[in-house]
Amino acid sequence: MSADVLTHFGLSAEPFSKEVDDADLWLPPSKQLVLDELTDAIHGRKSVLLTGEPGVGKTCLLRALRHAISSENFRLTYCHNVTLGRRDFYRQLCLALAIPHGNTAGDVFYAVSTHVAEPAKKRFFPFFPVDKAHLLHKATLDHLHILLNYAWDSRALLSVVLIGLPDLEDRLRLRRNRSLYSRLHHRLTIGGLTPEDTADYVHVRIGRVGGSKELFSNDALAMLHEATAGSLRDIDRIATSALRAAARRKRKSVEREVLGRILQAEPGA
Repeated sequence: MSADVLTHFGLSAEPFSKEVDDADLWLPPSKQLVLDELTDAIHGRKSVLLTGEPGVGKTCLLRALRHAISSENFRLTYCHNVTLGRRDFYRQLCLALAIPHGNTAGDVFYAVSTHVAEPAKKRFFPFFPVDKAHLLHKATLDHLHILLNYAWDSRALLSVVLIGLPDLEDRLRLRRNRSLYSRLHHRLTIGGLTPEDTADYVHVRIGRVGGSKELFSNDALAMLHEATAGSLRDIDRIATSALRAAARRKRKSVEREVLGRILQAEPGA
């Protein structure tokens, strides 16, 4: 967003930027409940399945979880590249954990599993959030439950948090993945925002950069919610475009007419 647009509305920074500190993330009450359950699961050394449609805030929840979990007691290793084969997936974990590893799949897995067992002796508990888990390679997903099986399945040495689209659960329900699915003790789903949530989200983001609640009219907010179905990613994108369009027209607020023009220009409108 240009400096001219920010100056026009009296904003100190881009209101819908992705660059938000974990401590400043906005969560509606419904997602706060999910965060509380995620936190309880990690403290209870359980593994989690978290699914939702694109843009509803899954990664945002993961960031909030990172902020909520004490670094003194837990060690987080974030896995974001899930399109690798089994060996390279574990190699990626080795790199993230800064541990040496061999060349074969067995060597790499042994390095990871041995490292995971070490924090338990030091009172650190590791957990592995795996984002975009619906894209996991079949061989990796088929093997992942082995990471959760220690001492004849009698010890919990780490938590795995699988985050993905709803079809991830469909894959996990298949017979070959039932062993992993049965170890995911918490199975959570998040949906889009309610109309009230959307209005609150926009007001909070605008307010944090010095803007007024009246910057978006009530009619515009209702239209924004209807058009995005409560998807945070789409709200950010369309609201930013609306601010630019309103500034070009020398408007001091985003009204239904301005937002309507933006939506009409959307692909497939």
